[in-house]
Amino acid sequence: MAQALTTRTLAAGIGLEVDGLDLSGPLDDGTVEALWNLFIDAGVLVFRGVGTSPDAHIELSRAFGELELHSNREAWLEGRPELIDISYRPPSDPGFTDLQPVYDVGGVHLAGWLAWHTDQCFVPRLSRGGVLRAIQVPERYGRTGFLDKVRLYDTLPDSVRDRIGDLRVVYRFEPRMDRNRYGVPSAVRLLRSSAGMDSLVERLERDFPAVSHPLVITQRETGRRVLNFSPCYAVGIEGMPDDEAHELLTLLADHCTSADHAYLHEWQVHDLVAWDNWRMLHRAEGCLETETRLMHRTSLAGA
Repeated sequence: MAQALTTRTLAAGIGLEVDGLDLSGPLDDGTVEALWNLFIDAGVLVFRGVGTSPDAHIELSRAFGELELHSNREAWLEGRPELIDISYRPPSDPGFTDLQPVYDVGGVHLAGWLAWHTDQCFVPRLSRGGVLRAIQVPERYGRTGFLDKVRLYDTLPDSVRDRIGDLRVVYRFEPRMDRNRYGVPSAVRLLRSSAGMDSLVERLERDFPAVSHPLVITQRETGRRVLNFSPCYAVGIEGMPDDEAHELLTLLADHCTSADHAYLHEWQVHDLVAWDNWRMLHRAEGCLETETRLMHRTSLAGA
């Protein structure tokens, strides 16, 4: 028998908070179907207080599709590679793990800061989504932001929508945020790298060649048009001269980063948040370099 789920709309009209989910055992088919329908309809789902274990995290994730191993193998959780560790502990912490870099963001030193992006847009098969789990949250900062790319497409001028319908954006992975050309504020600079980042940088040329993805896609379940654009990691447009591509990518990045409808999730311990990576941009606010933030995530395989 399907679980009795209730929902409420999140701030900025993006996503749903879902109540009534029990992850103490396997999910029945009716509940999985209900969760999938909510996922397609809303794009972001928030579950408070249910992410009490890795097993609960993985059980919920599988409701949204097949899991895949994230390309950031440096962060695979030992013994559970379907989970990646995106935690930060300050160097003074005896349990310090050197996974997250630290950035100066307008004068504030933030660990694990990420600009607006689409996950895995720099590999050939676009990840379908992810599920994040909060294990320990900092006192300040640490929020995760989401923007709806359906709404971003709908709010483009008609002339721009006509122009971009058949274009493909070229992406190349650059984990050092301040080296990305689009969507990163000028007041961001890398203060301290990490062992995980350094390992990624060493294999950029070998493991992450440039790829391209269509700039506009159609959500097959609903027919809604999606601005399939990640400001971060974009480097060009197929078949377009560099100066023209730069002008268009700048316009699109400004459109995304100036949008006023972002949902900023304030984390609580045991939260699980699932998002449709084909539908949502997201960003990480990071935490102060003096505080601890423990987070795990799964990745959903794309088609």
